[in-house]
Amino acid sequence: MIEVESLYKSFDGVQVLKGVSFKVGPGEVSALIGRSGDGKSVLLKHLAGLLSADRGRVLLDGQDIGSLRGRALLQLRARLGFLFQGGALFDSMTLFDNVAFPLREKSRKNEREIRERVLYELNEVDLIGSENKFPSQVSGGMQKRVALARALIQEPEIMLFDEPTTGLDPLTGQTILKLIDACHRRLRFTGIIVTHEIPRIFTIVDRVALLHDGLIQFEGTPDEIRNSRDPLITEFLEGNR
Repeated sequence: MIEVESLYKSFDGVQVLKGVSFKVGPGEVSALIGRSGDGKSVLLKHLAGLLSADRGRVLLDGQDIGSLRGRALLQLRARLGFLFQGGALFDSMTLFDNVAFPLREKSRKNEREIRERVLYELNEVDLIGSENKFPSQVSGGMQKRVALARALIQEPEIMLFDEPTTGLDPLTGQTILKLIDACHRRLRFTGIIVTHEIPRIFTIVDRVALLHDGLIQFEGTPDEIRNSRDPLITEFLEGNR
């Protein structure tokens, strides 16, 4: 479970998060939506332990990530996967080596075991046959699929996705969303997807949270947000069709 309790964060005196609170239940995937600059990626980085809050707490399965240090923090992060907005692939490594990197760095698997796991994940994202190519030799959609395979290679219990379809054409973006859905059905991770893919995202998530003016202004199911008559919500949805 992911729980955010009264989270505050400011940068250079500008308040970005103003007491954010919400929950994602075990095995659920929630879409975090909102206008550009409203702090969605900032919030996601708090969940990954990449930023420290001014006030408030982030609890992952009851553990306050902000209070953990050293080995305890590393152990918690080992249960978490993060798909960065730009993919964050290593340009000097092949697609295979990019996906293998977490296993080589953090596991005790031998090279035979690593190869089996990497090829399995590459097959899940339809990239078998491209494993020896470098990121510069493949399309943006393929790079996102490699990044997804790398994020899932250790079968994380919690997955965070930062704008997984940014920079992709609509068809390729839809393919990435379908892959995320298929991976969730396989691994049953608890996840949050920061996205502008509205309304397409509603077909693959259990819940939706709308971040606006530093606070969660709505939290509910896709049907509930579609049927809402709140002027803020209807204006936001109409502007993203």
